[in-house]
Parts: sequence; structure tokens; C-alpha cells
Amino acid sequence: MARINQHVHTEWRGGTCRVKWWSGELLPNGRKRYESKGGFTDETSAYKHGQDKLYEIRHGTNVKNRDGATLMTDWLDDWLDAMDHRHLTERTYRSAVETHIRPYFKKQKASVADIDILAYRAFKKHVNSKLKPGSAGNVMMVFGMILDDAVPRLIKTSPVERTRRRGKFVKKPKERKKDMTPEAVEQLARNARTVFGQAGYVFIWTMAMTGMRPAELFGLTREYCYPNWPGTDPRPDPEESERYEEDTERYGQGGELMPAIRVERQVQYADSKLQFFPPKYDSHRTLVVPPFLADLLAELLESHDRDWVFPAILGGSLGAVNFDYKYWRDIADGSDERSGPRTRGARPAIPAVPSFKGKRLYLLRHGAKAWLDEDGHSKFAVESRMGHEVPGVEGVYSSVTVPMERAIMKTLQERWDGLQERLTSKNV
Repeated sequence: MARINQHVHTEWRGGTCRVKWWSGELLPNGRKRYESKGGFTDETSAYKHGQDKLYEIRHGTNVKNRDGATLMTDWLDDWLDAMDHRHLTERTYRSAVETHIRPYFKKQKASVADIDILAYRAFKKHVNSKLKPGSAGNVMMVFGMILDDAVPRLIKTSPVERTRRRGKFVKKPKERKKDMTPEAVEQLARNARTVFGQAGYVFIWTMAMTGMRPAELFGLTREYCYPNWPGTDPRPDPEESERYEEDTERYGQGGELMPAIRVERQVQYADSKLQFFPPKYDSHRTLVVPPFLADLLAELLESHDRDWVFPAILGGSLGAVNFDYKYWRDIADGSDERSGPRTRGARPAIPAVPSFKGKRLYLLRHGAKAWLDEDGHSKFAVESRMGHEVPGVEGVYSSVTVPMERAIMKTLQERWDGLQERLTSKNV
């Protein structure tokens, strides 16, 4: 006999029992919309399942039958369409989905509800067998976000296994770095000059003195660089008019003005072409430079007519070439004598720089921060110069003052002057 209450009822069909429950929704004609599940062998179990569904509906944890049947490939489309991230982040997430996640679950024709803890572990095993640990971790991070966002509409709980810290603490390995010396930077700069001319020499010293990110340096154009800026600032944002006026009173050439570079953008590839994007974390900032670097930048811009401050060998943006492979490895690791159109004609042998051999270009940025820390500058001034947000009260109340900037210019110039004295004494 069927068991019925206001919102749940059971009925036998053949040799099994089916339960129907009200979904809490109404059809267009005003009648209640019911969902159902069959295959029960006893009426009590079927009725209890219906009551459980009503409980979930009341508490907002219910997954509708049609939602639970959503294919993983369809959910991936919805998830990608809803992304709102910076260009590089979105490109990374989309690559993980299209290269690894979608092909795996499309082949299985799996719904989101099919991905339980065992299916999650099977995919993790698959990814770990195909990729290096770092890349595999990135894919699993994206997959975890996709499953987390499916709760509670498509699945009740996420099957993602969270890492729990138990037992003895094991410190993660840290990249080994050597202290950055002015002598090492000078050798890198000379090597860079051999690779792509005076632009290379100034590029290295600019990164070491400002801590700018590579993509910010690749995208630096004349209007945002000393001696042109701030006079040539395009001033695109009317809401920044007060800052524009303050910049002209604080930075520039002559008198009490301080030479500076304005970080307004970086270059990245999107849609198969090089484009401008805001700097990472929207870290727009002004970077004062020491007098020697101001002179180098002015001389460099006078020597060529390109829009890019640091043009590549053929005159375009360094962001359009594989800088690490085409330039940096020779600059840091050294290379034999060679000749040809890609090396600006005959090129002499380049000596390796031991403290940077095999290391990343980004360590120049790390070294720039270490120099500022060594010189005792305020934490807020240092972090702001690096393009980092300073949390808490310090970040709210502090600001970078003119004396702070002049102190930074002074200590950076002293590093250069000390280097020149040592080189002169050695007749290098």
C-alpha cells in the first residue's frame, strides 16, 4: 500500500518501490513540481529517502535531480564563463581545464555528481603520472576550485581532500640564493650589453635598482620613463587628476625634483598578440631612481627612436621574444664566441656570472629588495616600491614620503659609487 503525506508519497511499480517528493517549486500551471527516485526494495527506506530530501530542501542543501545529472563538461563551460581574473591567471586556469581536466572527464562522460572521493583520487593519480609535481599541483588546485564551486547546487559536498598538517613539521625546500653584489650586477649588465647593446646594460641596472618585474620592464615605454615622465604622462584617468598634479611637483628634471619611472602597465600575450595589461595586483607605483641610473636612461632614450625603453635586438618589445632562452641564459651562464644576424654580427665570448649561473632573471628583483632591507629603509617604503600590499594598520596609515624616496636614491647611488671606486682601483 502506498504511503502518503502532504509532500512525500511512495508507490510500488513492479517489484520495486518509488518515492516522490515535492521539490519546493511550482510548475507554470501552478501545480507542484515533484522529483522521484525508484529502485527501493522496501517502502520504509523509500519513504525515509523522501523525508531526507525534504529536510535538505528546507535547509538549502538539496541537489535537484536535473542539477545532479549535469555533465562535468557542461559545468566546466559554465565555470570558465563565470571567471573574473587577471589575464595571466585566467589563461593558467583555462589551460588546466582544456589540457587536462576536460579531456579526462569527457572521455568518461561523467556528471559532476559522479565525482566522489574515489573519482577525485583517480584523477589525481592520472595527473601525477603525466606531469611534474609543480604542474600537477596547479591542475589539482584548479580542479579543486571547480568542485568547490559546484557546492551546493550540483553536489552536496566537495570531494576535494584538504592537506592536514599532522605529525612532525617538514619544512618546504627553499630556492637557494646568493647575496647579490654590485660587481655581479655589473658583470650581468656588461654581458647584456654584449647580447643586445646598451639597452641591455641599462635594463639590468634598472631591474637591480628598481625591483621592477620583467613584464613591467618589457612594457616600459618612453612616456613613463625619466627624463620624459611625468611631463609626457597620458593622464588617461580623470579621477587621478590630483595625483597627476602632485607628480609634476615631486618628480622630473632639475631643481628639487626627483628622477623617476612610473609603472603603469606590463606586456603579456593574449589572443596571439602582445598587449598591455595593468601591472600585477594593480601595483601602479612611482619608482625614484638614483642619479647615475637617471643619466643612463636619458642617454639610452637619446640613442634610439623606439617607443620601448629597452628595445630587443630587432627593435621590438622584449616581451615578444623568449627572453629567458634568447637572452638571459647567455647573460647569466655565459656563452662562446659566435656570429650571425641574431647576435648583432660577430659577438665575443661572454663570461658566466657564478652567483646567477643557472638562476632565474627574477632573482634580480629579489636582490633589489635585499639591498633596500640592508640599507634599513622603512618596511612600508620597501614593500610599496616592490609593488606589494602592506596589510593591517601599517598599510592604512603609512605613506611613502619625499624623505623616504630621497633616502632610497641616496643609498642606491652609494652602492654604484662604491662599485666605481672598486673597479677604478682594480683598473677594470
